[in-house]
Amino acid sequence: MVVMHTVLAIVLVIGLIIWLRVDPVISLVLGSLYLGLASGVGFADTLGAITGGFGEIMGKVGLLIGFGVVIGSLLHATGAFSRMVQALVAAVGARRLPYAMAGAMSTLFPSIYVDVQVVLGAPVARSAAPLLGRNGLPLLAGAIGTGIFSGYVFVVPGLAVILVAGQMNVSLGAWLVGGLCIGLATALLTTFVFSLLLRTNYWKPETDEDASEAMVETEAQDAQAPPAGGPGLLLAAAPIVVPLLMIAFGAFAKLAGYSSELIGFIGNANLALFVGLLGAYLLARRYIGVERTGEVLTDGFKTSGEILLITGVGGSLGAIITASGMGVELGKLFSHDAGGPALLSIVLAWFVAAVLHVAIGSVSVAALTAASIIGPVLSQIAISPVVIGFAIASGALFAVQVNSNFFWMFKGLMGLSTKGALKTLTLVTSIASIISLLLVMLASLFG
Repeated sequence: MVVMHTVLAIVLVIGLIIWLRVDPVISLVLGSLYLGLASGVGFADTLGAITGGFGEIMGKVGLLIGFGVVIGSLLHATGAFSRMVQALVAAVGARRLPYAMAGAMSTLFPSIYVDVQVVLGAPVARSAAPLLGRNGLPLLAGAIGTGIFSGYVFVVPGLAVILVAGQMNVSLGAWLVGGLCIGLATALLTTFVFSLLLRTNYWKPETDEDASEAMVETEAQDAQAPPAGGPGLLLAAAPIVVPLLMIAFGAFAKLAGYSSELIGFIGNANLALFVGLLGAYLLARRYIGVERTGEVLTDGFKTSGEILLITGVGGSLGAIITASGMGVELGKLFSHDAGGPALLSIVLAWFVAAVLHVAIGSVSVAALTAASIIGPVLSQIAISPVVIGFAIASGALFAVQVNSNFFWMFKGLMGLSTKGALKTLTLVTSIASIISLLLVMLASLFG
């Protein structure tokens, strides 16, 4: 019965979000209440699990999310991200731009919101597209789309990475190198595969593009663009690069067998992102002034508050699933015997996250929910928790489409019709999900 009630709880959450358009926070709490009461957890223990799960996940990822969101807000306001994009275009030229954009979006920009990334990338795509010929716009649109989401789910400090790693008790240091390699390889390989498809008659500019709508959207964004004269390239990148180096230092020191309080302190992800926040704050005060910096901080804290709330109730759902006994049933599903392929667990984790994403339309909510479902039975799975986390990230990447707010923003800013957005963003994220699944399977052979 607990399996049936868990399925019904997830269906309830999905149905509330999609069909009744209920806020995900309310939907997740209602699903948690239903599962706890229907599965016999009890009135008091259900509430205890909801509050306890909320507090537990906040203790793991609360500061990381808050710091990461505010860093992104400050760097966007100072023009730091715009400076990086401009330097990229100047360095590689138009012909290599699709791969450069995919690589940069997947490795350098995950600290900033996906919607801000597409605001920055869309003007580059539209201005450079004619230099790449008839299929320049779809190629750049696909590269940007796959780059954004490959970084979002695989590369520290992407939001989906923090959610999955926190829910599954995986350190960001353990995730860092593998996630970076998978995220970058996924973005580049997907861009290559998509470029091969575009050599056919796949793209129809007359039906797949809609330039007039994009110009309206872009002009609206340009009106809010940060002032000129921002920080130089090295300064602009420092609040992103320094935290990554600190986390990497701690991870590599551990792998090399070196351990001390100082190394643990320097490599701690919370401290690393705080150092990045401090750097971004000082840059903002220098280049946009104290008053404007205060406004940006307020907006960033407001945004992070919304994310933290939904993250916390996602943790509540995970706690209820554990309390209901669903972990025992999932343990049977994910268990292995001598003749059973270990890769089956990777495929199952991928499938759970992919189905949730297609149904819900939110990469982060799908990733967190899948991690909440699978996390309680990690000890019964004969594969590294990091690899299972990668599989969840890969599944959550699958098919960004019409039930996603980002889809419509992407469509307008890129100058695409609905059909064109489906043929770029939805297709490349589906391809990226499958390619990354294969890469995760490969990674599992090494640990």
